Amino acid sequence: MQEFEITKTYRNVPKVALVGRPNVGKSTLFNRLAHQRRAITDPTPGVTRDPVAAQTVMCGKPVTIIDTGGFRLEKQGLDRLVTERALETAAGADLIVLMLEVGETNAEDEEFIRLLRPFRQRTLVAINKTEGGRREQEAWNLLSYGFERVYLISAEHGDHVRELEQAIISRLDFSRLETDDSDRPISIALLGKPNTGKSTLSNRLTSSEASLVSDRPGTTRDVVEGGFCYRNRRFRLLDTAGIRRKSKVTENIEYYSVHRAIKSIEQADLVFLIIDAQEGLSDQDKKIAALAHEKGRGVILALNKWDTMPQVKNAATAAADRIRFLFGQMEYAPVIPISALDGSGVDKLLETGVTMYRQLVRRVDTSRLNQALERWLAEYPPPVGPKTRFKIKYGTQISDNPVKFIFFASRPAAVSEAYIAYLRNKARRDLGFSLVPVAVEIRGSSGREERERRT
Repeated sequence: MQEFEITKTYRNVPKVALVGRPNVGKSTLFNRLAHQRRAITDPTPGVTRDPVAAQTVMCGKPVTIIDTGGFRLEKQGLDRLVTERALETAAGADLIVLMLEVGETNAEDEEFIRLLRPFRQRTLVAINKTEGGRREQEAWNLLSYGFERVYLISAEHGDHVRELEQAIISRLDFSRLETDDSDRPISIALLGKPNTGKSTLSNRLTSSEASLVSDRPGTTRDVVEGGFCYRNRRFRLLDTAGIRRKSKVTENIEYYSVHRAIKSIEQADLVFLIIDAQEGLSDQDKKIAALAHEKGRGVILALNKWDTMPQVKNAATAAADRIRFLFGQMEYAPVIPISALDGSGVDKLLETGVTMYRQLVRRVDTSRLNQALERWLAEYPPPVGPKTRFKIKYGTQISDNPVKFIFFASRPAAVSEAYIAYLRNKARRDLGFSLVPVAVEIRGSSGREERERRT
């Protein structure tokens, strides 16, 4: 069997949808198959709302698995949208894994089985919570629904999951699978407070309805991943749960949602911080941007719902100036008014994102950096006092994305905050990093002393 690498990018990867009523263990199985905790698991029924996808390697082959929201008979509020999305995902999948819980089936199970009848030829049935052979005889009784075979598993403990994986692989067609050798996609995390329009923007960019949209704050719980192309560049999009103040986070589910949203910063190249134009910049927005800044991610402040603002001349410039006044640390971050609803400003948002990404992955040759350093030192020589004297000998760029420079000095502890800021600003202006955070570290020649600042 040919082995595949998860680090590679593939096209035409077969899709497997995990479906069933709430709380049968779909998200637990999803996390086990994905080999990571991507979907939120909680005893509360109905935790998963948006389909959550992940590419994994299963029995040596790449597979995209999709966790769906639970099917409900009583469709109140978001339940109808969640159920419709689960059925749409199942219809578009190459293989469906219907999950049932050992024991008596209920009306929701029976109705879902009926709705999946047109897809029976590409449906496998997994009976969950049969660890250690528990209630095995009851599980076999489910064959009475006309299934040719059922797979008895424990998603939580891993019992017989390997056999289920083998069954899944045997039913999939990999003949159209291709390795995608083009440049890797630019990863974007959509972050912000609840109900600022993140999911609306996500759906517009991906030309889909993968993220549920509702006036009710906190609709998105999992990180919903999607992809799109813009001017021959591929993008990976992470739509996250809205991040609220700790005092407002009252449910365990929301705690995990916020944790995943924050963790998405580590997976992203760029952060689009979505700000409600009517409400303006909040303290919570500042905290999100500061976290992305500390991680060295490119940040764009997107003023959403701009279409609802008075169309006054120079209003956008005034709004940007106000934000920079309130948040001086992010002076390098572009401020772009957009409307996720009608699409205005979205092209500029993406074009700025591409420019920012080019800066993030920019590498400066060491000789060019040190030629620039000579000019900087001549323009602003280090102090000459007995306690403040130091000499900067040379510098080098040690990483891109995030961008980081090291300068070696005779006395690192003597290098002031002001001089570090000077070097950082010079690197940003003269070397092509005007839109991204830059880290500067000062080290001693012996390597024993060091200081680091990022801003």
